Amino acid sequence: MGVLCAFPEAMPSSNSRPPACLAPVALFLALLVHLSLSSQVGDRRPLPVDRAPGLKEKTLILLDVSTKNPVRTVNENFLSLQLDPSIIHDGWLDFLSSKRLVTLARGLSPAFLRFGGKRTDFLQFQNLRNPAKSRGGPGPDYYLKNYEDDIVRSDVALDKQKGCKIAQHPDVMLELQREKAAQMHLVLLKEQFSNTYSNLILTARSLDKLYNFADCSGLHLIFALNALRRNPNNSWNSSSALSLLKYSASKKYNISWELGNEPNNYRTMHGRAVNGSQLGKDYIQLKSLLQPIRIYSRASLYGPNIGRPRKNVIALLDGCYIDGRVVKVMDFLKTRLLDTLSDQIRKIQKVVNTYTPGKKIWLEGVVTTSAGGTNNLSDSYAAGFLWLNTLGMLANQGIDVVIRHSFFDHGYNHLVDQNFNPLPDYWLSLLYKRLIGPKVLAVHVAGLQRKPRPGRVIRDKLRIYAHCTNHHNHNYVRGSITLFIINLHRSRKKIKLAGTLRDKLVHQYLLQPYGQEGLKSKSVQLNGQPLVMVDDGTLPELKPRPLRAGRTLVIPPVTMGFYVVKNVNALACRYR
Repeated sequence: MGVLCAFPEAMPSSNSRPPACLAPVALFLALLVHLSLSSQVGDRRPLPVDRAPGLKEKTLILLDVSTKNPVRTVNENFLSLQLDPSIIHDGWLDFLSSKRLVTLARGLSPAFLRFGGKRTDFLQFQNLRNPAKSRGGPGPDYYLKNYEDDIVRSDVALDKQKGCKIAQHPDVMLELQREKAAQMHLVLLKEQFSNTYSNLILTARSLDKLYNFADCSGLHLIFALNALRRNPNNSWNSSSALSLLKYSASKKYNISWELGNEPNNYRTMHGRAVNGSQLGKDYIQLKSLLQPIRIYSRASLYGPNIGRPRKNVIALLDGCYIDGRVVKVMDFLKTRLLDTLSDQIRKIQKVVNTYTPGKKIWLEGVVTTSAGGTNNLSDSYAAGFLWLNTLGMLANQGIDVVIRHSFFDHGYNHLVDQNFNPLPDYWLSLLYKRLIGPKVLAVHVAGLQRKPRPGRVIRDKLRIYAHCTNHHNHNYVRGSITLFIINLHRSRKKIKLAGTLRDKLVHQYLLQPYGQEGLKSKSVQLNGQPLVMVDDGTLPELKPRPLRAGRTLVIPPVTMGFYVVKNVNALACRYR
């Protein structure tokens, strides 16, 4: 984990003394070791709505929303994505031109696409257009290398928009690639557990494919450069980075940059330490490389948190949530796991505001479980409770951007599997993108509460968040409000809309597991209809279920859903 900063404005001159590393970085790292999800938001934490023992289930919960002013406004790209450099190692990068993958990524735009991870600091760029063919014997890698010409021919511009190269890869190639990836998965796991990583070579052609995927998908690429390449005097060796910058500039690629991945962990992970003073010099060196390049002279730059940054600095906090504590499906329903991250974020914000008041915080590398996740758990419907809760909780706490690791091909935490099929967290993210705008609204809940017992913490099993409806969604007029609700109870809950929400039409988007596997299902249904991609490779229409005005919302047990309250004419939501 590390804290990194963005300097969109000019850096100090090279004559300036490089700033020292921010003192509380170690504190940040300690705070983020055991993160999980929560819905508590400072003074605006949702009220507990558990029914008291012996009370009838039909008790109503009254819900209202403050519509005059938002309590927070997050980035338009709040929900963003990450790709791990391991896709170079296992070969999936060559398939980013897949029409299906591009279509799925487009559904989550606009967003940032961060290309980075643990292997960032072992990545080297080589300006080679046609790497040598494999001379190895028969096997997936051999055949895939010799299919190189077929891949080139299949990269036909099926999509004429911006000249995007979108391919239909033959089934035999995909089958061979899955076989190769399965073999490489064991190698990557061995590297991860031994903390010994092999070097990765990114060729010019591979960079073209990566940028083509980001650009055609409507994503803005943030590329993390290798900061671990060192000269004998421990200064940063920027030769590979300079070659990459020059090539990208020659192609006029619109890219933002980041320096290193978790630099504060270099000693424990790689046996080499780089102190704050040196990182400051490295950062200035990178800035000096960018400034003469016209297209990148004003590019956003992300790097180590190297002292007391200027006003517009953005901190990126790198972390995962549960550290392997999820071993069965019901672990995703434990509110004690959902309630940890909120307190940690508040502590981090306190330290950040002490040194750089007003600095925006990004959380990158977000996953529901660590170490690549767990098969049939991290990619199941049940994992969505943590994912949706973290989106609601972090927006309420003012985190500006949340970067999900990973969109594709990273253990079992990905949104899309190796058959290019969207998993439950993808559909959840798609609904979030379509319905949720950047303005966060305060929720007011009234209902019977369980009395706390001595030594016992009351934890909310019903979590309610409210935002202005996404103004890009033309199905709803400005002034509409979207609620998203998580019900972890084993019984249904009834919610009566009150105040400004009273007697308004509501569109329901209820997401439930589909199939016999229940919470472990990798398929979902929306309002009772299974969600699958259309035969022509396009995304399905997300059809709401209209609810009668004034009708009580009935939230089924152990489910989550979105509820658009139409025509509220909320003042906070009428203007961008």
